[in-house]
Parts: sequence; C-alpha cells; structure tokens
Amino acid sequence: MRRVSWVAAMMVCMPGFAAAADDVEAEVRKASAAYAEAYNTRDYKALSSQWTERAELVEGGARVVGRDAIVASIRGWLERHPQAKLAVNVSQVEQLAGPLARVRGTLAFTKKPGERPVETPFESLRVLEDGSWRLGESLVAPSPAAALDELGWLVGAWQATDAKEGTAVTATYEKAIGGQALVGRMKIVPKQGAAIETLDLIHADRATGQVRSWLFDSTGARAEGVIVSDGTAFDRTLTGTPADGIGRVQWTQVIVPGGEGRFTLQSIDRSLDGQPLPDNPPLHFKRK
Repeated sequence: MRRVSWVAAMMVCMPGFAAAADDVEAEVRKASAAYAEAYNTRDYKALSSQWTERAELVEGGARVVGRDAIVASIRGWLERHPQAKLAVNVSQVEQLAGPLARVRGTLAFTKKPGERPVETPFESLRVLEDGSWRLGESLVAPSPAAALDELGWLVGAWQATDAKEGTAVTATYEKAIGGQALVGRMKIVPKQGAAIETLDLIHADRATGQVRSWLFDSTGARAEGVIVSDGTAFDRTLTGTPADGIGRVQWTQVIVPGGEGRFTLQSIDRSLDGQPLPDNPPLHFKRK
C-alpha cells in the first residue's frame, strides 16, 4: 500500500478538504494545459509566468536554476527543433498543504508532425503564488532513447583544423547496438609528432536517462564522465588518467551545435592532480 505523507493524512481530516482538493486539482490541471499551450505557441512570456523566480528544473543529469535560465534553456531547445510539440498528461495531483501541490504525469514530445511521441515521466511541485499555480520544481526522467536522441545530429563525418597549431582533426560518429549508443572515432594529426586516435562511447543510463561517456585513446589515456545540456550547448565533464597512467586529469568539453553542418568543441577547466592547465583552443568542425 502506498505510504501517505503525514501532511496529506492530516488534511484529509480537515473539514471541506475534499472540496478544496477538487478545486486545487482543477486549477493545477488548467495550469498544466496552459503550460503546453505556451510551449506549443512559443509564447515565452506566458511560459515564464508558469515558473517561480527561483524554480529548479532537473532533467536527466542536468539541473537548471532560476526562471530566466529555465526559459532560456527551453527556448534554445525549441529553436533547434522548430516543429516540436508538447502534450502534458497529468495523472495525479496531491495537495500537500494549502499553497503547495505535487503533480505527477508524463510529457509527450513530438519533434516533427507525424512522428511517434516520446513520453517521459515527470514529478513537479506547484506553488500558489499571486493567484497562480506556478512551478517551483520539476523533475523529468527522460527515456534513454530520448536522451541519446539529443546527440543524434553528431552522426556522420566531420573535419576541423586548428589554424594556430596546424592540427588537423577528423571525426566520425555512428549509432551502435540498435541505436542504444553512439560510437565516435577521432584522429588528431598535429603539425609535428605522432597522430593520436580516440574512441568515444556515449550511452544513456536506462534508470535515470543520464548520458554517460567513455573516452580511450592510442596513447593509453582514458576518461569517463557525463554529458548535460542547457538547451543550446552540451557540457561533457570528464575525469580520467593521462597516457603514463600517473595522476588524475579533469576537464570539460563544451560542444556547441552551430547548425548547417557545423559544431564547435573546446576543452576548458583542465587540471592535472588539481593543478590548473590552460584551456585548449576551440575546434570548429564542418560536416564532410
């Protein structure tokens, strides 16, 4: 039997609670429908009014804090998917206290008309603020397929040249194991010295939807980490060991899709055993 919170148990005993709960559920469902309408019509002012000022959105491994940042993240995603539509299916509304309600359900995303929607479960807290039931927190657990699909644009062949250092880079990405993973192979040819080859494995965790990554290269170095997105760029935070196997390296790869067969990759916040290293210059890739 499902455990009932002590707050809900107390409120059940309150006179008029059932009627109040019915009213709250109707208002919350109305707010959820308005959210989908604002999303689908790209009414970012109305979408902004759905969130509290210090709201939090947690999706997979990504956490976005603040109303403005959340709306900017959503806007960035929609600009990359201009035909996308959303349906919000509310399955449960539980009033925790007078001005607070927990909402559970699914989000159904369709990137293009006619495509099969991708459904992801969500749990949110809505707060009654200035007469409106606004989102104070929302936790979304994307399906592994949906999480990995966000990086599907990487599939193909790419090339880049570091004009300053004279390093040439080629990369290819393909779907593997029935679309459950992306496998990338990169070859870095410096102006002087031996070429380095890397193997990049990207996979979405089935339990959380978090996108994980493993890197190996021909020098013997290896690293692993996670990939998160703010709607416009992807940050891959990595930790591993260098070629000699001694020490601990950490860095973040910032991957920014540029549209029209382009993206930029830059390694920043680099360190070896806690000692900072300079950022690498950005690489500007073009699709071959």
